[in-house]
Amino acid sequence: MNISEFHTEGKDISAKLMFKMMDGNVTALRILKDALLKEHVTKVPALLVCVSGEVVFENEQGLQQSLHSGDFIAIEPLVVHWVKGIEDSQLLLVK
Repeated sequence: MNISEFHTEGKDISAKLMFKMMDGNVTALRILKDALLKEHVTKVPALLVCVSGEVVFENEQGLQQSLHSGDFIAIEPLVVHWVKGIEDSQLLLVK
């Protein structure tokens, strides 16, 4: 199985539950080039891992970080953040 198989063609942003754990979840995300995952918050700490492509993660505290294949970032709870696709990208969200 491949991470790209979790997503439906035609959507700029796609999020699908990949694996449910006792204390959390792993979600497969696809963000296409120039698509924007709009501002949102998480109630719990999370980890965003770029599997392929390139995205830019930004938050309300002024953090701006490019993520390429293999890069990851810890996401703080209750901090508004958003993600922009620079290239078609596959990501994993662990929380």
